[in-house]
Amino acid sequence: MNKNIHRKRNKNLGLLELVAIALGGMIGGGIFTVLGISVSMIGVYTPLAFLIGGCLAFLAVYSYIKLAVYYKDEGATYSFFKKTFPNSPFSASLVGWWVMFGYISTLSLYAYTFSSYAISGFDFADNDTIRKLVAGSIILIFTLVNIWSVKGMGKLEDLMVYTKLIILSIISFVLINNANTTLPTLIENNSESSIISIFIVASLTFVAFEGFQLVINAVNEMEDPDVNISKSIYISLTLAMIIYFVLSLGAILAIPFESIIQNQEYALAAGADKILGHWGTDLVILGALLATSSAISGTLFGASRQMSVIAHDGYFPSFLAKRKNNIPIYAIVTMSILSFLLILIGDLKVILEFSSVTFLLVSLLMAYANFRIYKKTNASLSITIIAMIGLFSGMVLIIYYEYTTQVEQLYFIGGLYLLLTFGAWIYSKLK
Repeated sequence: MNKNIHRKRNKNLGLLELVAIALGGMIGGGIFTVLGISVSMIGVYTPLAFLIGGCLAFLAVYSYIKLAVYYKDEGATYSFFKKTFPNSPFSASLVGWWVMFGYISTLSLYAYTFSSYAISGFDFADNDTIRKLVAGSIILIFTLVNIWSVKGMGKLEDLMVYTKLIILSIISFVLINNANTTLPTLIENNSESSIISIFIVASLTFVAFEGFQLVINAVNEMEDPDVNISKSIYISLTLAMIIYFVLSLGAILAIPFESIIQNQEYALAAGADKILGHWGTDLVILGALLATSSAISGTLFGASRQMSVIAHDGYFPSFLAKRKNNIPIYAIVTMSILSFLLILIGDLKVILEFSSVTFLLVSLLMAYANFRIYKKTNASLSITIIAMIGLFSGMVLIIYYEYTTQVEQLYFIGGLYLLLTFGAWIYSKLK
C-alpha cells in the first residue's frame, strides 16, 4: 500500500468532525438548492428522485473509499488519478482542473442559496444584484474562518452541522404534521411525469451528495484514516439520504406545488410562511442559513487542500501551493474569488447543472481508476462496473435534458469545459 504522505499530520479531526465536514458539504447543496427545480420537473416524485440520487452517490463513494484508503493522499480525486495513470500528465492536469472548478461551482451554488434565503423576508428578495452581493459576503466570511485555523473551523463546522440536523428534523416533522394532502392524491393528480424525467432529476440531485469527497481532503489532519474515511463517508451519506427524503416528502405534502415552483430559490421559506406562519418561516430560514454556511465552510476547507496539492505538482500557478501553519491560504482565497465571479455571470440552474455534470464525470473517472487497480484496492469488480455504468448514464441524462430543453445552457457549460481543458493543457505542457 502506498503511504507516501507529503506532510506531517496534525490529527485535529476525529469521526465527529469528519461526519460534520461531509454533511456540511452535502446538506446545503441539497434540499434547499434542488427542491424547487425538482418539483417543477417531476412534482410528487421528488422524494423518489432524492433516493435514486443517493443510490447513485453510494455507487460513487465505493471507489472513492477504496482509492482513499489505498493511497492516503489529501490530493484525493486528482492524486488518485495521477498515481493510477502516472504516465499521463495531461490526464492528471485535466482531472485536477475539472474537479477544482466543480468545487468552485458548488461554492457558488451554496452561496447563492444562502443569499436567497437570507433576503427572502425582505421586499428586495427578488433583487438579483443584492442576492449576489450577499452571496459574496458569506463567501468572504468563511474564507476568513478557514484561514483562521483548522481546529477552529472543525469545531464551528460541528456546531453548524449538528444544529442544522436538529432544525431540519423539526421542520420535517412539522411539515408532515401539517400535510394538506396525501401521496395517493398527489400521484393521481400528477401522473404525467415520465420515468426518464425522474432519472434526469435524480442525476441532477447528485450534486447534493458530492460533499463526501471533502473527508478525503482532510486525510493529513484526521485520526485513524483506515477506519474513519469509510465510516464517516457512509454515515454522512446515509444521514443525508434520510434527511432529503423526509424533508422533501414533508414539503410536497404541506406546500402547494405552485408556491414551490414560483419561489424556486427559497421554496421552503415561501411555503412555510403560508403553512406554518412567521415562526415556521424563521425556522426554515435558520435551517437553510446553517446548512448553506456549513456547506461553504466544508467545501472551502477540503477543496483548497486539493488545489494546493495540484499546484505543488505544477498544474496550477505555484503560489497556490504555499501554506502557513499547514493552511493553504492562497488556494482558499483564489477559490473564493472564482466562485464569486461564477455567481456574477451565472444563475442557479446553470450552476447546478454544471456542478452535477462535473461531479458525475469525475466520479466516473474515479470508478475507472478503481477498475484499473481493483486487485490492489481489494475492490469488487462487479460493483465497480455497475458504478461506472450508473454514473455514465446519469451524466448522459443531464446532457440529453440540456440538449432537448435549453441548449443555450449546454453551450455555456460546454464553453466552460473548453476553457478548463485549455488551461489544463497549457499547464501540462509547462510542466
